[in-house]
Amino acid sequence: MAIRVNILTGCTAGGKSAVGLVLARRLGGEILSIDSMKVYRRMDIGTAKPSAGARREVPHHLIDEVEPSESYSLARYLEAADAAIRAIAARGRPIIAVGGTMLYLRGLLSGVFEGPPADPEFRTRFRERARLEGPGVLHAELARVDPEAASRIHVNDLRRIERAMEVYHACGEPISRLQTQWNATRPGYDCRLAALCRPVEETNRRINARVRRMMEEGLLDEVRALLSAPGGIGPQAAAAVGYAELIAHLKGVWTLEEAVERIKINSRRLGKHQRTWMRRMPGLRRVEVGHDESVERIAERVLEAWDSPPSQA
Repeated sequence: MAIRVNILTGCTAGGKSAVGLVLARRLGGEILSIDSMKVYRRMDIGTAKPSAGARREVPHHLIDEVEPSESYSLARYLEAADAAIRAIAARGRPIIAVGGTMLYLRGLLSGVFEGPPADPEFRTRFRERARLEGPGVLHAELARVDPEAASRIHVNDLRRIERAMEVYHACGEPISRLQTQWNATRPGYDCRLAALCRPVEETNRRINARVRRMMEEGLLDEVRALLSAPGGIGPQAAAAVGYAELIAHLKGVWTLEEAVERIKINSRRLGKHQRTWMRRMPGLRRVEVGHDESVERIAERVLEAWDSPPSQA
């Protein structure tokens, strides 16, 4: 029998974690994080990790997995997620997967695209071009050969631009066309996917409020501590929204006010990116959230959505 995985996603600052915690309490379940930055230890404020109290009350998985100096891949995430899902299911407890890293979510739903092996010569040339020409030029080049992939890859995400161009160089086919195995659910799981959907203006208001709150809670000091810790912070973790901008501030690139404003802007861009991914996800059930709707009422509607037919595109 397939293992049921209840999934809750949505845009950044949309309230997923609070709703997921209510659902876990109500169902007696455990939470599986779908977040590429919550895997890093000591990156707490900027990734909006659940509190220590919440994590004592409800078991959370795939949080604080690795040091900030390490890289963390989709394949590594899926291996750990599969192990966690099997363990939770063996305990007879509901699985509530919560998060907004769309690449990880798509992998959880449909697996990993097994493309050609890395080409060191191609990557050396690509990275030299990135240094000389900047990411915008390379993203525009990807858009010409694979507009679908370019639409879901951020212009500054050089790692994924590199991989998409590497696959095109090796195979002569766009990576989006080769990822046909992403069209179906992975065997062994019965995934029920619900997304919290708020108006764009409301999402942006919540983003601005959360950025202010994170700064008040000490995000700048958290970034300073990461930079001064043994091993420091690696390029993957340092690219996270909230961290990249403050690192640039500490290096003298921007004033603190400019860095905070850029965090808000980049968070809004992330939200737009997440909305694009969600529009293309098969089996997604939209939960349109009202401005003053309580967390408890939203949780009730998510429960209803998980048991309802998927939303129409």
